[in-house]
Amino acid sequence: MMFRIKAFAGSLLVLLSLAVSPSQAAAQDCNRACLGNLVTQYAEAVLAHDQGLLPLADNAEYTEGGRAVPMGEGAWKTITGQESFRHDYLDTARQVAAAHIHFMEGDTPVLMSVALHVDGGKISNIETIVARITPDSPFQPAVLGEPVRGMDTPVPDGMRMSREDMIDIALSYAEGLRVGNFTDSNTPFSPEVYRVENGVITAGQGCFGAVCGLYEQRIMVHPGLIPSVVAVDEENGTVLLWMNFGYTDSYGPGNVLVTFEAFKIWGGSIHAVNAFFDFLPIGRSRGWPSEERVPRIY
Repeated sequence: MMFRIKAFAGSLLVLLSLAVSPSQAAAQDCNRACLGNLVTQYAEAVLAHDQGLLPLADNAEYTEGGRAVPMGEGAWKTITGQESFRHDYLDTARQVAAAHIHFMEGDTPVLMSVALHVDGGKISNIETIVARITPDSPFQPAVLGEPVRGMDTPVPDGMRMSREDMIDIALSYAEGLRVGNFTDSNTPFSPEVYRVENGVITAGQGCFGAVCGLYEQRIMVHPGLIPSVVAVDEENGTVLLWMNFGYTDSYGPGNVLVTFEAFKIWGGSIHAVNAFFDFLPIGRSRGWPSEERVPRIY
């Protein structure tokens, strides 16, 4: 009788271990709420100038504009406030919590792109682009007091796309920038599409220029453009790309344009675009290679 009890207990332990292990492994990953909360914690930690408020992994690394900076330095020491503008891009598959956030340094607007790389619920790496808007900046934010239209609207029923197809469409936009037009790149835009860059509507309804259609606008050729996938929010229908536009001798001596650019994609088309950008020295890279394949499409 005692042997049977011990055998039953041993079998029960094996069954419990098999039942618990998968759930324990899943519990190590962040769901959408967890990833969004990490973005909130990050913003609060920056405002408090205290990286100790974050669940950081051992040897977590931090970059600003592709340059390694000690954790707690750089913008950690200079940010003084946070405004209302924030868009999250939450990638549960790759465990990336990314966002565009409007901070302040005194009276200076700071447009921060951030990607938190998460491992087992802890932040293993933080990459940022920190764009400061000075009085002589070419783009003076005009619509940062409101969300980017359509970016957080739920994807209509039956219109959600696969991760791979969303990436392909986002990369077709990058190809349009490379060749100088979105017609040859076959980039699919919805009729209501519009684009916001550093808080300025640059295409679509409300565009500041005379030509607002993305197919009709004149685009500078960027033959050296390099795209990289930062995050794919499959539930919200958004793809976030990091793009180095390559040297064109157009962005200041020795500088290139670098963006964290988000695309709202569903039903086979791009419906909204939101970009924060800065001008950085030639050769700046992300520091963390994309986990998605980024094929050369030219």
